[in-house]
Amino acid sequence: MKKLLFSFVLLLLCNIHSENIFAQEQTQTQVYQNRPATIEEKRERRQNRVVKEWNTEGRRKWMDRLTVYDPEGRKIEDIEYANYGQKIRIVFEYGEDGKCIKEIEYNDKNKVVRIRKFEHNPDGTKKTQYNYLPNGKLFSTKVFEYSYR
Repeated sequence: MKKLLFSFVLLLLCNIHSENIFAQEQTQTQVYQNRPATIEEKRERRQNRVVKEWNTEGRRKWMDRLTVYDPEGRKIEDIEYANYGQKIRIVFEYGEDGKCIKEIEYNDKNKVVRIRKFEHNPDGTKKTQYNYLPNGKLFSTKVFEYSYR
């Protein structure tokens, strides 16, 4: 009887201990999943991805936006649609450092409307944005200033 009781208590303790280990592992997994993703993890999830955003109203359904990513997870094309078709299309170009250096914006007739070129700071943040007309003339400039509290 004592052996049976001892075996039962031992089995019960092992079961409680294994449940505790399982709960700890599950908690660690949840913490890992709830932490913010790094830039590299976000890019990895977007590799070769095409995202379609749809609007619905009753039985009507239409595409609102189409976003295309390259094999490195960088956005290479973004198209916004209206009820008549393409509204705006933006094509992105990247430098050797992986930063966006140029955006070309097209209208609903697929004609160039605006060209944006970018310079970046050594830390990767945008430094200057140059806005060009379709004929190549500089239209305006935007300078980015960063401050920390």
